[in-house]
Amino acid sequence: MEESFLAPSRPPSPRAALSSPESQQALLDQSPVPTQRFGDLLRAINQPLQAGKPEILQINIGRLCNMSCRHCHVDAGPHRVSENMSDETIEACIHALDQLPSVHTVDITGGAPELHPRFQDLVRAAINSGRHVIDRCNLTVLLLPQMAALPRFLADHGVEVVCSLPHYRANNTDSQRGEGTFQQSIKALKRLNHAGYGTGNPKRILTLMSNPTGAYLPAQQPTIETRWKTVLEREQSVVFDRLISLNNMPVSRFLEWLVESENLEGYMQRLEASFNPASIDGLMCRNTLSVAFDGRLFDCDFNQMLEMNLNTTETSPPSIHDLSALKLVGRTIRTGQHCFGCTAGSGSSCGGRTA
Repeated sequence: MEESFLAPSRPPSPRAALSSPESQQALLDQSPVPTQRFGDLLRAINQPLQAGKPEILQINIGRLCNMSCRHCHVDAGPHRVSENMSDETIEACIHALDQLPSVHTVDITGGAPELHPRFQDLVRAAINSGRHVIDRCNLTVLLLPQMAALPRFLADHGVEVVCSLPHYRANNTDSQRGEGTFQQSIKALKRLNHAGYGTGNPKRILTLMSNPTGAYLPAQQPTIETRWKTVLEREQSVVFDRLISLNNMPVSRFLEWLVESENLEGYMQRLEASFNPASIDGLMCRNTLSVAFDGRLFDCDFNQMLEMNLNTTETSPPSIHDLSALKLVGRTIRTGQHCFGCTAGSGSSCGGRTA
């Protein structure tokens, strides 16, 4: 009999002091660290941040999730039931693919995007339009009874599955995502392996996404990938294709944890000290259009969580429903102090290292 899995690593706190985007921005803006504004730094090194043609359409189809992880910048969880993308906005996203010929990848995220009733419809439409599709999966959602056939569906449609797994050791993963999460994640990974994922097939790409479990930066991505593959295959009989490592962003729950643990100043200082100008050209905001569950448009997923709307003059707020009226190429990308998280070390974005 299939089991459902709900592993909150912290109680949902929709009324927490830092739950509003405005309070998060104010905290970062008022902090003495970093010692300079991110936008001022870009101007000082003559590195303007402007958008090119959108190549990735990242769609957040809802904040409903079966988990409530400590590091989640979306503040997703079982309590976000009402924040699901409407049918009208789903259709607008599908129609947008005809309006955005430069887009080669549709990146579907959440929450747990698989919980949305139109998830499979969106996948089919994107695949039928000739796009590469990414499913951002928390792994444990695959153990829900209604998801039993999902690994085969994803495999049959050639969807790349990008799975969150903080670490290859149980205690490190469980400390961030909840007790028992690691073993449940391994069980889900084996189901994906059984469906043909992780064996080098370009139509069955299995990507693991790792992020630190504390207030520090990840190790170099190529260095740790070999270690991860060796340990997971030897100890868990799990295989995967590639590993991407992300910096934890000082947004939402991770920002709240930084404050509670008195790590905010030290972490922001570490991000600023690790600023890498070589990472700027590869930032996700340069070629990504981020769509919120209500259709609003943003430069990236992190700006979306801080409600920093797309910097356009044609419509306010800019929406996927008004796409034809927007000037996307050449727009100035909105930045804030959180952007130091994407430019620290080797850089970080939803696609992993950027430099």
